[in-house]
Amino acid sequence: MPTGAPLALFPLHTVLLPGASLGLRLFERRYLDMVRDCGRNGHGFGVCMILDGNEAGLPATPAAFGTEALIEDFGTGDDGLLTLQVRGARRFHVNRTRVRDNGLIMGEVEWREADLDDSLRPEHALLATVLQHFLEKIGGEHSKVSNARFDDAAWVGWRLAEFLPLDDAQRLSVLQEDDPHERLEMLLRLMP
Repeated sequence: MPTGAPLALFPLHTVLLPGASLGLRLFERRYLDMVRDCGRNGHGFGVCMILDGNEAGLPATPAAFGTEALIEDFGTGDDGLLTLQVRGARRFHVNRTRVRDNGLIMGEVEWREADLDDSLRPEHALLATVLQHFLEKIGGEHSKVSNARFDDAAWVGWRLAEFLPLDDAQRLSVLQEDDPHERLEMLLRLMP
């Protein structure tokens, strides 16, 4: 999508990070329509943290930064609701929003530059070690990655931001930082 491209926004009380997985349950017509449109057009939707409001009901006020959510799987829960498994992809900045008649928030977004394949700097080597130990303990999809991933500054930063006990405002600050090495510096300051 080019700069200034329209993107359907799904405000949530969470921050979706690039590479992170998120499960969703949908029941509101506006989001069911959004998913149908995503399937038809082969694109994702934007997840932004809620600054004011709620996930259901009246449209909430979304943060100006978010992450594109790509649908990896869908199904129906025991309660009959649509379930989605999405993965965070590209980051974006919302320049302006408008609300459709059905309550769906559409954002005019500017896509952020993709992370460079920069190697971890020596001053951040401890962060890769912390992440490796953490992933060994919790397991999951990231626990079986190649050792080369632990030398990728952007990947280490995103995974630490995903798994460290940060609050959503802190995660949003990390999401807004364009430089992977600056992100790692932020995480060093935020580590408990």
